[in-house]
Amino acid sequence: MKMLTVGPKDIHQFDTVKEFAEEFKLGPRDLVVTIGMIHDAFLEPHLNGANVLLVDKYGNQEPTDVMIDAIITDAKAFDYDRIVAIGGGAVMDMSKIVAVAGGASIDEVIDHLPDFKRTVGLVLVPTTCGTGSEVTEIAAINRTRLGCKAGIAGPEMFADHAVLIPELLYGLPDHVFMTSSLDALVHSVESTLSPNATPYTRLFGYEAMRMIVGGYQAIVEAGGPDGDAEKRRVKRNELMTDFLIASDYAGISFDTGGCAAVHALSYQLGGKYHVPHGESNYAMFTGVLRNYMEIKPDGEIAKLNGVLAGLLGCDVADVYDELERLINKLLPKKALHEYGVTREDLPEFTDRVMTTQARLMRNNYVPLDAARVRKIFEELY
Repeated sequence: MKMLTVGPKDIHQFDTVKEFAEEFKLGPRDLVVTIGMIHDAFLEPHLNGANVLLVDKYGNQEPTDVMIDAIITDAKAFDYDRIVAIGGGAVMDMSKIVAVAGGASIDEVIDHLPDFKRTVGLVLVPTTCGTGSEVTEIAAINRTRLGCKAGIAGPEMFADHAVLIPELLYGLPDHVFMTSSLDALVHSVESTLSPNATPYTRLFGYEAMRMIVGGYQAIVEAGGPDGDAEKRRVKRNELMTDFLIASDYAGISFDTGGCAAVHALSYQLGGKYHVPHGESNYAMFTGVLRNYMEIKPDGEIAKLNGVLAGLLGCDVADVYDELERLINKLLPKKALHEYGVTREDLPEFTDRVMTTQARLMRNNYVPLDAARVRKIFEELY
């Protein structure tokens, strides 16, 4: 049984982009993959002749097979030894695939991933605090040609170096901060409940939960009774290194433990209605946990609920209500119909979960059949 995998050779932390660029000696043999806003605001003075590929031109949604094929094609125009991806989960996931592909199409990579050997270096620098992609071997892709969202994973997709730079996150819009950090919270919970979890992964998972929930509490408290947005933002930025580390902890936990039904169900909402990944996870989060509790209220979920109740200062019986009450002060939860989901979508969503998300559903705390998945969608509708 695999107890723990930590992919990157090392994890670095720098206060500023300038410090990172000097330490990693950015230069003409690098291909920096990023977005225009990050390039203009942070990177341009420190590139030292590095090649740049801006992914904005391919679209602003989560990675699709079409986008990645276009990026793979355009990357061939550059001569480089190392890819340095600086961005959110989409930028990092796409860069992993480009680094591994060596010019091959995304479908070839997915169909024959074990045959691919990466020949260029890979450095991953997150600009959100949620995906943990910088420390995992996983990339999530919307396979538009097949009409589903899926994840691919392989050891060649681990970065050589993961780099945390809080300066890159200080200007995050509140909504992006919350959706990304919620993704990390879900990673920590799902991987801790997974049958693949180990004492090592749970060590990281529970610490990530403590850091994220405690961070939310500090941000809410800083805003005072009126919820002052600027005071909250100041406190958030003070805690940004902690949120980045918590995201890494959660990533390390789920790279071995795996994500499960929350992600499998959320992919349907994100794939059809383009809801940000962390927000779609939140839409499913406690609905899945409540159904786990109906089936098997003892075991690891009882420990999890006890930990969360201790953090939230509430009775275990009220833990999911209290967790939502806290999160809703920062990002209100919506019912599925508020995103445009129709009742006619629910059987289609259920079928897609059961037929396309077996990789994730294997990691559920307890098995969920189609009737149970449909029930969860109905309850959240």
